[in-house]
Amino acid sequence: MVQIIFRSRLRPEFSDEYQELAPKILELARGMPGFVSHKSFVADDGERVSLIEFELLEHVDAWREQPDHLRAQALGRERYYAEYSLQVGELERVRRFDHEE
Repeated sequence: MVQIIFRSRLRPEFSDEYQELAPKILELARGMPGFVSHKSFVADDGERVSLIEFELLEHVDAWREQPDHLRAQALGRERYYAEYSLQVGELERVRRFDHEE
């Protein structure tokens, strides 16, 4: 399993435009081979964190190079993001607990 941690801050003047594009890009990701999950959170200070999981690093590479995603990445750098950081890593250990009542 490969996890991507994407932390970002949006530029407010392009927020509406971003909100229109983001769901379309997420739908593309969900259709990619090896896609597992996506969750996004917004902190009180405006920082956004997205956790994305793919089965293999090869799947992440294919997603990174997907043509519509490449265009969205360029728009992100040019317009949408004030800042961002991206971390990609293969998970060494995964533990899970579910308390069933």
